[in-house]
Amino acid sequence: MDRQHLIESLSGTAVLVFLAIGCFVVLAPFLTALMWAVVLCYASWPAYRWVEVRTGHRRTLTALLMTSGVSIVLVLPFVIVGITLAENVTAWVQAVKAWIGSGPPPAPDWLSKIPLLGPELIERWTHFDLAALREAVPLLVNPLRDLTLAFGGVLGRGTVELGLSVFIAFFVFRRGDELAHALHLSLSRLVGERARHYLDVAGGTIQGVVYGILGTALAQGVLAGIGFWIVGVPGALFLGLLTFFFSLIPMGPPLVWGPVVLWLASGGHWAATVFMAIWGFFVISGIDNIIKPWLISRGAQMPFVLVFLGVIGGVLAFGFIGVFLGPVLLAVGYTVVLAWMRGEEEAAAEGASSGRGGPATG
Repeated sequence: MDRQHLIESLSGTAVLVFLAIGCFVVLAPFLTALMWAVVLCYASWPAYRWVEVRTGHRRTLTALLMTSGVSIVLVLPFVIVGITLAENVTAWVQAVKAWIGSGPPPAPDWLSKIPLLGPELIERWTHFDLAALREAVPLLVNPLRDLTLAFGGVLGRGTVELGLSVFIAFFVFRRGDELAHALHLSLSRLVGERARHYLDVAGGTIQGVVYGILGTALAQGVLAGIGFWIVGVPGALFLGLLTFFFSLIPMGPPLVWGPVVLWLASGGHWAATVFMAIWGFFVISGIDNIIKPWLISRGAQMPFVLVFLGVIGGVLAFGFIGVFLGPVLLAVGYTVVLAWMRGEEEAAAEGASSGRGGPATG
């Protein structure tokens, strides 16, 4: 009887293992989109509750409205950039070639007023030979154009994955309460009574990273694109997307709008130069110092190195969508480990305190 019971147990375990492996194999192509869908739903859950109340607690309608809003904010900009990427890059390349071919603008008046060096600088400015620079332009611009267009393919696949994650988010929104309850029960079996604490820590971290880091970067990219469009810079949408990626690192946006200011100044567009400099410094870069600290304070602070590694490692591991998912995963892991260490220290302190108090009470 014991032998039969052992065989039945092993058989049941084997079936469960094979079933788990089969489920993993089936879901493996969608795990990235599934994880990001869960992150999106958790980060936007307060907004979901607000909409749910105003729709009379109709879950399907609320989920539809939420996924539509997320699509407009998160997916639509990348769709537009992907569609117009080739056109923007071509316009940008032509503008660079035209800029080089037109030669330097007239020397500014203040250059001649520099003591001792002024006349020499004016002479070099006026007779600057662009022949070598013109020959080097195709060697620099063409590979960059090809690389950008290749990036368009990566962007297209990433946009499809983002769309899939939003589609999955619709069903996660509809069953959010049930999924949260199931997750709590599962973690309670694994880690015990501190499961709720770990979930709260992870939730605060997710909101802090999504709102503070990714949300601010998205806002800077949009504002940069608007500024580039106003001054008529070729490839404004592409440069706005580039600003979004550079916004994930400190002092990143000036690496995009700074050269644009120099390009406008070199062409003698002084009004556009002044506007772009003010817009870049006070609007694009300024929003980072105003919004991000407030948004991150709602969650947990995260070292910059983890943000950087999260972005790079996320792209290498998950592709384009890893830009969003990588920092979130590292942040959650980091804060949960810190919470676990604090819990262990508190438990050790309580044990030491009770150990010292035992003989005294005896």
